[in-house]
Amino acid sequence: MVKIGVIGGSGLDDPKILKNTKVLDITTKYGRPSSQITKGKIGNAEVFIIARHGRNHIHSPTKVNNKANIQALKDLKVNYILSTTACGSLTEDIERGDLVILDQFIDFTRHRQITFHDDFSKGIKHTPMADPFDEKLRNILIASAKKLHYKHHDRGTVVTIEGPRFSTRAESNMFRLLGAHVINMSIAPEAILANELGIPYASVAISTDYDSWKLDEDPVSWEQILKNFNKKVADVKTLLIESIKALEKKH
Repeated sequence: MVKIGVIGGSGLDDPKILKNTKVLDITTKYGRPSSQITKGKIGNAEVFIIARHGRNHIHSPTKVNNKANIQALKDLKVNYILSTTACGSLTEDIERGDLVILDQFIDFTRHRQITFHDDFSKGIKHTPMADPFDEKLRNILIASAKKLHYKHHDRGTVVTIEGPRFSTRAESNMFRLLGAHVINMSIAPEAILANELGIPYASVAISTDYDSWKLDEDPVSWEQILKNFNKKVADVKTLLIESIKALEKKH
């Protein structure tokens, strides 16, 4: 039986997408995950959902225990991890409500625990990270988005910033010059840690705003993010269900 971990942003950690649910209270050697883990079924796949920021969005991006989240899924022996996130668009092409199947990241975090390999006493560990998002999972997400006729982008580079503040206009323009397509505060640590533990990982991002670079738009605000994010929640849940069913068949 295939086991799939889902790390959901606010509104996309809904246990109601699962059948035969059970709540797991897990502690790892790195502490407790962001939330209790809801176990259940989608088709024949066993699915484990973690609320990235806690069930009531109580954890700021910097305080999310990413190591515990990924280790918990490793301990549960998941075969794959899918994640969802809100993001700001850094390009004209990616409009509000568009989905982006990420293929690269730029890590601009500063204060996070982003490796399991702090100690080389048992051997040197430098994890390859050229292509951090698993191509098999990305292709399944892309195929599912096409099947559902959702507007999406097959590729995108996300820059992950520390937060919790948003970017200045100068920073937003710098990230555009660096080649980033979208911006958020969550993905890089998860992708790094999943790769270090050898768990295939992919993410779908929902564009909710234009960060701070676009002069003919209001700069990003939390209220703006929530308003636009909530319009796409149902679609992304459907995309996850469709992708998990397809993944179960291909496993």
